[in-house]
Amino acid sequence: MMGDPGKDHEVTITQPFYMAKYEVTQEQWESVMGSNPSTKTKGAKLPVTDVSWADCQDFIKKLNDKTKGGYRLPTEAEWEYACRAGTKTAYSFGDSISKADANYDSETIKPVGNYKPNAFGLYDMHGNVWEWCNDWFGDYNPKDNKDPQGVSSGERRVVRGGSFFVNESFSRSSTRGDGDAPTIRNNYDGLRLERSN
Repeated sequence: MMGDPGKDHEVTITQPFYMAKYEVTQEQWESVMGSNPSTKTKGAKLPVTDVSWADCQDFIKKLNDKTKGGYRLPTEAEWEYACRAGTKTAYSFGDSISKADANYDSETIKPVGNYKPNAFGLYDMHGNVWEWCNDWFGDYNPKDNKDPQGVSSGERRVVRGGSFFVNESFSRSSTRGDGDAPTIRNNYDGLRLERSN
């Protein structure tokens, strides 16, 4: 099931994929791009910030050129599936979350992997930085239920997961952030990579 209760709908993901264990760190970004765009807080193991959706596409292209390829941003459906990790609750840890579970409603980002992982072994799916998804932001289409890709065009790209400066309600597994235009950079936006077979 994807989406908030009462607005949720069933989707089917038919293709296998790998989801990164952590958000992309500043040292990983710098190793590919040659510079660190993060402005507010610097640190090798901190998630990279101040990256637009378009910047993420440049990073992914360079990473794919340097490796065997297959890296991309997740679709919104793939992201939610990975975040939920088989749960039906508001968070992958249950229907409530505490400051011991995730970095939310705080003043700054924290190093990746600081909190316990979800049942799939993925860290920081709740809080820390908003994570760009591939999809344009728009209304769900309940008929688009097989490997959904979202609406075909729009003005803003979807972000997921909440961030350090918003409260816990924005960090729910189903919460969608309407993001920003693909070229906007913020100190609370980052990314998590996905890799297809």
